Amino acid sequence: MTQAEIKLCSLLLQEHFGEIVGKIGVHLIRTGSQPLRVIAHDTGTSLDQVKKALCVLIQHNLVSYQVHKRGVVEYEAQCSRVLRMLRYPRYIYTTKTLYSDTGELIVEELLLNGKLTMSAVVKKVADRLTETMEDGKTMDYAEVSNTFVRLADTHFVQRCPSVPTTENSDPGPPPPAPTLVINEKDMYLVPKLSLIGKGKRRRSSDEDAAGEPKAKRPKHTTDNKEPIPDDGIYWQANLDRFHQHFRDQAIVSAVANRMDQTSSEIVRTMLRMSEITTSSSAPFTQPLSSNEIFRSLPVGYNISKQVLDQYLTLLADDPLEFVGKSGDSGGGMYVINLHKALASLATATLESVVQERFGSRCARIFRLVLQKKHLEQKQVEDFAMIPAKEAKDMLYKMLSENFMSLQEIPKTPDHAPSRTFYLYTVNILSAARMLLHRCYKSIANLIERRQFETKENKRLLEKSQRVEAIIASMQATGAEEAQLQEIEEMITAPERQQLETLKRNVNKLDASEIQVDETIFLLESYIECTTKRQ
Repeated sequence: MTQAEIKLCSLLLQEHFGEIVGKIGVHLIRTGSQPLRVIAHDTGTSLDQVKKALCVLIQHNLVSYQVHKRGVVEYEAQCSRVLRMLRYPRYIYTTKTLYSDTGELIVEELLLNGKLTMSAVVKKVADRLTETMEDGKTMDYAEVSNTFVRLADTHFVQRCPSVPTTENSDPGPPPPAPTLVINEKDMYLVPKLSLIGKGKRRRSSDEDAAGEPKAKRPKHTTDNKEPIPDDGIYWQANLDRFHQHFRDQAIVSAVANRMDQTSSEIVRTMLRMSEITTSSSAPFTQPLSSNEIFRSLPVGYNISKQVLDQYLTLLADDPLEFVGKSGDSGGGMYVINLHKALASLATATLESVVQERFGSRCARIFRLVLQKKHLEQKQVEDFAMIPAKEAKDMLYKMLSENFMSLQEIPKTPDHAPSRTFYLYTVNILSAARMLLHRCYKSIANLIERRQFETKENKRLLEKSQRVEAIIASMQATGAEEAQLQEIEEMITAPERQQLETLKRNVNKLDASEIQVDETIFLLESYIECTTKRQ
C-alpha cells in the first residue's frame, strides 16, 4: 500500500461519506485489521460514531470483518474496493448505454446504497423515472423489474451473501458476528416477485393538501402491510462483470484500430458469446467454432462464411496474437487470448507515455529495446540510427525515470567495468507498476484541485443556487417574465463569467479523472493477470 494510494483513498472516502467515515477508513487502511475498541481509542472517536462509520463502510463493501478464535471481531479495510469508487460514473454510463435510463438508475441506486432489495430498487427507480416524465405519465414497476432481471441475467448485478437460515436447535449464545454465505447457483437468481404498481411523484396531487399530515399517514398504511416478499435478499453491483466489459471494449477498440471495423465486429461477437461462460480471470475465452461465430454475427453484417474464415485466419496470423486457433473441428476452433491482449494494451500505453514525455526518438529507442529484449548502448545507437551523444542522453533519461532497467553481465567475478556487459532492457511489469503509482498521484492531485476550485468560489456558488431556487419557485407560482428577469440580474455579468470559468475548469478536471482512470484500469488488469500467471 503506497502513500499515493492511501492519500487517494482518504480523498475518496471523505468526498463520498464525510470526515468521520473517512477518518475511520483511512485508519484501517494504514494499520490493517483491528477490533472495535482499538479503532475508537486510536482515532479518538466515540464508540457510537465508530460503530456507525463501520456500518456505512460494511454496507458499501469497503470493510470486511472476521471472527478470531477468542471471539474478537476484527475489521479490515478493502483498499482496492475503495479505489473502485473512482469508476462509479463509468459503471453508471456503461449501464445507460446498454440498458437505457432504467438500467442506469438501477445501478446508480445500488452504488449509492451499497446493498438493496430488488423491491426497494424497483420502487425507487420507478419513482425517479416518474418524476422526470410529463404530467399524467408514470413508470410501471413491471418495466423496471424486467430491466433488473436482464441485468441479473447478464451478471451486472448479483446477490449479496446472507446469513444462512438454520433451525433454532442450538441453544447456545449467538456468535459475535454472523457468517455470510452464498450459493454460486443462486448468485444471479432473481426472486419471483409480483410487483404491481406505478411510480409516484413527490409532490402528490390533491390528497396531500386535503388529507391528514404526511408524517401520520404512512402509519395507517404500513401497519397492516404484508411482509416484503424478497426480505433478506439483497443485491449489489457486480464490479468484476463491469471490468470484464471494459476489458472486452478495449480489445475490440484495439482490433478496430489495427485492422478494420469488420475484424473488430467479429472479435466483439466472440467476446459476447463467451462473456458469461468465461470467468473474468481466465487467460482464454471458451473455444468457438467458425460456424457458431457465423451464426451469431449481427443481422446487419452480410458477410459470407468464406470471408469470415479469411478474417479469422488473418486475426490468428497477426503477430499480436489477440485471436488464436485451438482446433480444426466445426470449420476451425478459435479463442481470444485475453492475457496477451492485456499485455499488448499495457505495452502500447507505456509506449504512448514515453512518446508524450520524451518525444518520438525516445519512443523509437523504447520500442527497439522492447523488440530486441536486451541491447548494449552501442547496439541501440546503430539500430535506432541516432547519434551516440543523443542516444546516451535518452537512454539515461528513461533509465532515471524507471521506464528502462540496466542489467550487468560480468565476464569475471570482480565485476570490473571494463570486463562487464551493460545491457538495457524493458521490464514491462515494473514499468507498469511505476506508471500506475503516478496515475494514483495524478488523480489525487486532480481531486484536490477540483475541491480547491469549488472552495474558492463557494460564496458565488451558494448565491447562484439561491437565485436558481427563487426562480424555480416563482415559475411554479406563475410569475411574470419581468419579475424573473429582475431576479436573474442579481448575478452580475462578471459573476456570471466567473461561474462559466469555474464550470469549464471543473468539467475539464472531471474528464481528466475519467481518462486517467481508463489508464489505471488497463495497467491494473495487466498487473493482476501477470502476477496470477507467475
